[in-house]
Amino acid sequence: MNSSLFYLAASGMLCVLLWTPYILNRVFVWGIPAFASNYPSKKFPAEAPAIPVWAERAQRTHLNMVETLPAFAAVVLAAYLTDANNDIVNIWAAVFFWARIFHASVYILGVPYLRTPTYLVSWAAVLIIGAQVVF
Repeated sequence: MNSSLFYLAASGMLCVLLWTPYILNRVFVWGIPAFASNYPSKKFPAEAPAIPVWAERAQRTHLNMVETLPAFAAVVLAAYLTDANNDIVNIWAAVFFWARIFHASVYILGVPYLRTPTYLVSWAAVLIIGAQVVF
């Protein structure tokens, strides 16, 4: 299998799995019956149960990946279909994936000053892969 396609598939799986921490938190905070019904109380959402800050960060991490994954998928697939410089594409596809793993980790854990740089690395990876197709 092409390495860039492997990292595209792995990034898709990461996107699907990133919802797990905050969803599990909702199960524990709301309880299974309220979670299954989508409403923890009759006054929801006006009076929603408090969600820990880490769970809010986990949700934002997932949403950020949902926003970023389509661009990554587009440039990887375009590079694959146009037979762009595979070595560079493969390297930067791996960089994207590992930057997103690191981004999720530092974002959920609340490590200061690392969230934005790790996001920018993944952003640069998308641009560099895209440049292999366009130029």
